[in-house]
Amino acid sequence: MRENQLRTLFAQKKLALNGWASIGNSFLAELIADCGYDAVTVDLQHGLFSVETAVPMLQAISTTKAVPLVRCTENSLGEINKLLDAGAYGVICPLINTREDAEKFVRACHYSPRGGRSYGPARGVLYGGKDYFEHANRTVLTLAMIETRQGLANAEDILSVPDLDGIFIGPSDLAIEMGLAPDAWNDDKLSAGIRHLLALAHARGKYVGIFCGSIEMAERMKAAGVDMLVPGTDAQLLRAESTRRLTILRG
Repeated sequence: MRENQLRTLFAQKKLALNGWASIGNSFLAELIADCGYDAVTVDLQHGLFSVETAVPMLQAISTTKAVPLVRCTENSLGEINKLLDAGAYGVICPLINTREDAEKFVRACHYSPRGGRSYGPARGVLYGGKDYFEHANRTVLTLAMIETRQGLANAEDILSVPDLDGIFIGPSDLAIEMGLAPDAWNDDKLSAGIRHLLALAHARGKYVGIFCGSIEMAERMKAAGVDMLVPGTDAQLLRAESTRRLTILRG
């Protein structure tokens, strides 16, 4: 089965850079993936598209070296099964607030006896290889999003779930839950929460990813020792560069 390079980078203690495809277009997803990211996440939670659009985006990412990931809309076995069958090599699941949430998520991602995923890998076999079934359980990456006060409070229990590979921190929603602005990434209260999650996860040998809305935040998270970071969505990067060029030309 095709290797999951994110697992390799984690074993080597090397930072992974993850692109973020929030615009439902296969060419744009391919363009982002071709920039040199280690992975690209197709975002169904906040992207304005559905599974039908996500499939050609995953196909486009697969033409590059980037690992194809997805963020599902919710903790749903049906949707997660479709996305894995479509060739996703990892799933980021939003709003994991309890151990029970995490167990449900992990079960959806794994074949029996580790889980309850139904067999029908479709594109998964085309991307992963003919031995997909034998190796899928230990290849697909499972990341539970911690983005609420409840999730933060239950992080130790969540991280103790067998076969959960790690967490993905949602700093904006976590900040809102703390009574802060969504972009208050440098607030002491949020920073303390992120450090706490990092320490808990790494003490258990678990993976930690995080979304970063600015390069300044990305640099700080890199220094803090996260395993994977997102330096912005495709929409954010397009807007930022367009604004920069217009400012120069109209200055």
